[in-house]
Amino acid sequence: MKKVIITGGAGFIGSAVISELQKHNFDIYVIDNLTFGNRKFINIPDDKFFNIDILDNTNVDEIISRISPNQIIHLAAVHFIPYCNQNPFESSNINIHGTINILNSASKLRNLESLLFASTAAVYPISDYAVKENDVVNPLDIYGLSKLAGEHLCHEFYLKTRTPTIICRFFNAFGPNETNPHLIPEIQNQIISGLRRIKLGNLTPKRDFIHTSDMANALHLLIEKFDNGIDVFNLGRGIEYSVTEIVDAFERQLGEKINIEIEPTRVRKVERMHLLADITKLKSYINWEPKISIDEGIKTLLQNN
Repeated sequence: MKKVIITGGAGFIGSAVISELQKHNFDIYVIDNLTFGNRKFINIPDDKFFNIDILDNTNVDEIISRISPNQIIHLAAVHFIPYCNQNPFESSNINIHGTINILNSASKLRNLESLLFASTAAVYPISDYAVKENDVVNPLDIYGLSKLAGEHLCHEFYLKTRTPTIICRFFNAFGPNETNPHLIPEIQNQIISGLRRIKLGNLTPKRDFIHTSDMANALHLLIEKFDNGIDVFNLGRGIEYSVTEIVDAFERQLGEKINIEIEPTRVRKVERMHLLADITKLKSYINWEPKISIDEGIKTLLQNN
């Protein structure tokens, strides 16, 4: 049975990854300080759950060395972009210094077969086209910058250890257990509260939304297959939707009209109009296709509330 440590495992994406790996008989350990995660999201025994901060180098090092995992999936981060922009030191400290702590501890392991680092589509500059892994990177915000620094740290880690290292650039995730006020949960919460006139910000930007269960499936296949070198993969659905198209999907699932009111405080002054993943590389490497459509995912979100 493969041992895997997941940092940030009680969070939005982490909880989906754990559900997926549990189907495949992994021995799962979680490091999460529950700042953004929720212990109730995951069915993990208490002796395999460690409520510590990745900035706590002493405890991180002790836990990782004692468990001596075969795989590490490093998801823990501050990733809500408005929060990162408002708290640049805190978010960059966690995302960079915390990653240094994880990698330093991982570099001492003898049984480590691979490490996966969750990066982000925010490392890419503004583009009107689907972005590819070998495109130039140029982050627009502190979150993207902190994750790009994490990617560089992963390259240093690989050069030092020769441990197979996966850098996975996540696009816009949606699904259950969301812990940040991103677009889809924000619409969902307003609708569930009974509103049919909802308040939103920018309406025309398009994003590549992928369901967390599809992401978890891809991550499982990646850590099973990847066994040599260091490489970068985009993880999205390869389809982009505008804010109004997402609202249309909610309308279809509700069978009711939803009106939109633009609230000035929600409007971002700097906004990219497109963020779309070219997922050709990932699909061919793990023989994978995302399965859950926007409508199917939104239907599930509404049914579970």
